[in-house]
Amino acid sequence: MTRSVQGRFLAIVALAIAAIVAPLFVLFLSLSTDQATQDLNRNLSVLVDANAQALAKPLWDFDQESVEQITATIMSSGNVASVTVRDVSGGIAINRPENLPQDGRNLTDLSRAIFYEAMEGPKMVGTVTIAYHRPDIWSSLREADFMLMGIFTLAVLGTVTTVLIAHRLLVMRPLLKLTAAIEATRRLGSRHHVDWQSNDEIGQLARSFNAMQLKLEKEEGDLRQAHKRSTDIYNLTPAMLFSLDDEDRITGVSDYWLLASGYNRREVIGRRFSELVPSEDRQNYLAMRDARLKEGVREMTTRFRCADSTVLDVLISETTRDAQRENERLSLSVMTDVTELKRSEERNRKQAITDHLTGLINRQGFEAILDSQIRKADRDQTQLACLFVDLDRFKWINDNLGHQTGDNVLRSFVDAMLPLLPEGAFAARLGGDEFAIILPSAEAEAPALDLADAIGDIFTEPMVIDGSTIRLSASIGIAIYPVHATTPAELLQKSDMAMYGKKRDGKNGALVYDQSMQEDTRRRADVERDIEEALTHDWIAAYLQPIIDIRTAQTVGYEALMRIEHPERGTLSPSEIIKVAEETGAINRVGGRVLEKALANLARLGEVTGNHEAYLAVNFSPLQFDPSLPVRLAALSNTHGIAPHRIVIEITEATLLHDNPQIRLILDDFNAFGYRLALDDFGTGYSSLSYLNRFPVDIVKIDQSFVRSLTDEDPDLRHKSRMLVEGITTISHKMQCAVVAEGVETQDQCSVLRDFGVDYGQGYLFARPQPVQALIDAATLPPARRAATGS
Repeated sequence: MTRSVQGRFLAIVALAIAAIVAPLFVLFLSLSTDQATQDLNRNLSVLVDANAQALAKPLWDFDQESVEQITATIMSSGNVASVTVRDVSGGIAINRPENLPQDGRNLTDLSRAIFYEAMEGPKMVGTVTIAYHRPDIWSSLREADFMLMGIFTLAVLGTVTTVLIAHRLLVMRPLLKLTAAIEATRRLGSRHHVDWQSNDEIGQLARSFNAMQLKLEKEEGDLRQAHKRSTDIYNLTPAMLFSLDDEDRITGVSDYWLLASGYNRREVIGRRFSELVPSEDRQNYLAMRDARLKEGVREMTTRFRCADSTVLDVLISETTRDAQRENERLSLSVMTDVTELKRSEERNRKQAITDHLTGLINRQGFEAILDSQIRKADRDQTQLACLFVDLDRFKWINDNLGHQTGDNVLRSFVDAMLPLLPEGAFAARLGGDEFAIILPSAEAEAPALDLADAIGDIFTEPMVIDGSTIRLSASIGIAIYPVHATTPAELLQKSDMAMYGKKRDGKNGALVYDQSMQEDTRRRADVERDIEEALTHDWIAAYLQPIIDIRTAQTVGYEALMRIEHPERGTLSPSEIIKVAEETGAINRVGGRVLEKALANLARLGEVTGNHEAYLAVNFSPLQFDPSLPVRLAALSNTHGIAPHRIVIEITEATLLHDNPQIRLILDDFNAFGYRLALDDFGTGYSSLSYLNRFPVDIVKIDQSFVRSLTDEDPDLRHKSRMLVEGITTISHKMQCAVVAEGVETQDQCSVLRDFGVDYGQGYLFARPQPVQALIDAATLPPARRAATGS
């Protein structure tokens, strides 16, 4: 490399000198030649001119001898090649030499006319012509020229030598040192510096090279430190780190990986990772590995066999990067021991599908088992019964005896039920007091009914829970797959429908699903839709039925009755609507709308009739009783300007039967606000005279079944009914309660009631439930027309 650089530099210098010196040398020679030629021409011209004057007289005198002597003198000049002298008359013609040299063609002629100064003036007497050699380049050079050329040549050579020495010292020497430093760095791997100090470009290059070496040396040190730290982190990180190539071979493992797995590095490097997976999991691992490579999956779980044959559940998280070389892949994987996590997941899965109160599977687990059991039934060509069990009156237990007692009731029921289940059956608690049982069988209906009867027998004797004697029953719906349903959800739905069908039929027993229940469900859905549409479009109305003083025939109050005025189907019956509203939870919205409209209607009637003392009897569902009800009622009555004593809260025995302390507090709040309470449907169901003593009752309403029996054709029934009505009236009056007879339809019934001292009557004999506008219209009729219409 050095000779090549120096040779190229020498060639460049030689070419430069040649390009500069050669033209100068040629120019020097050319100028020297021109100068020599000019000098020769000038000298010969003088020679010819002088000899032309010398020849004038000899030629005038025809003195040939003198002419020849002068000619010989001219020839003696070193540069003259030939001389020719002629006179004008041609008498004298001298040529010297007589024979011209062969190179005469390269001679130059110089001729002069010869004039003689005669008396009469100059006369031309002849001519003299000389021929002489033109000087060539070298012959024209003088000794001084040669000395000058020699000095110039020595100067050029000295300059070249100086340049070469300077190049050697100033360029080649530091360049060789730089090359040596680079070569030493390449061979030895250590950073060598250039020992050169100067203030020129070479010095700057050396300083830059040394600075680069220092920087690279520092960066290499940093890289070594970083690599050491990375290696330490890789090996000391408490995680099982390892790397794989594209062929699943282990290319590197951390010290912690070796510590956790029990292997040594030599026996695992180069080994396929799949060889460390238990044989039963290997195919699954290879399939997941292929998916990881093709689809870019970054995580997978498998099982891993340690050196001591311990098998771990591991989660492998991989990070990959394409390498610089083709078909090479770099990866770093973290293997985490998730064995305990897997166990926890299994425990959590069991907990997620287990009801913690009873130990049965919950709804989520039940749906999964039901789905698998249906697939099994399809394979085995068998049937599957689903029993939907709902405990009757369980809410009463929670409300009155507390949730702890309710929970103990559920546990006791499950403890009694589980031994009744045949082999292969599954029981689940769906929530609250609802249970479901899966019963597979070739013909499932008969075993399902037998199981339902056995469950019903659990409640033959009362339960004794926490010192309380509790009587319960169960409503059970049964649906059969594939007879009644084709999907798990449909099977559960049909059994649920059958259970509700049993509840409507009087509870306590089992009922197998039939198609008619579908119609009941559709009808119920229609009623739900009617309720929502009525609330949305304000179709709910508060009809009023007058309550009449039997003795004076004056209107003393009105009972508010809910109606839905459908724009197409007319006025809808309230009984089914109220029942569905209670089941769906819409009763609060419906009841609130009726209450507001009823109060507004009472206010309107008072303005028209002038009767500002007539009261309004309002029915509330037990589900409407919450602590805020008295306050809301007070706000509404105040809005419409109705005094509290004009509002009567009608409560049924169903409400009081719950014996809920909260209901008692609410009733006390009503009483504190000044509202009156009426005990509705008195004498039916589980009615108890103790209610008159335990609750602040102001009005007792005799059920219409007793009123109808007052004039029954059967004497015995008629007699007993009259005794009951008379007794209820007497007791009520003794308790300072007014008495209202419901369902009065005939004058005979009214007469009997009057004789027994009943205060007020309500029924079709007096008036039907009517819109407020009909009552207003009747009140504004003339007395004669009002009597004619019976209003």
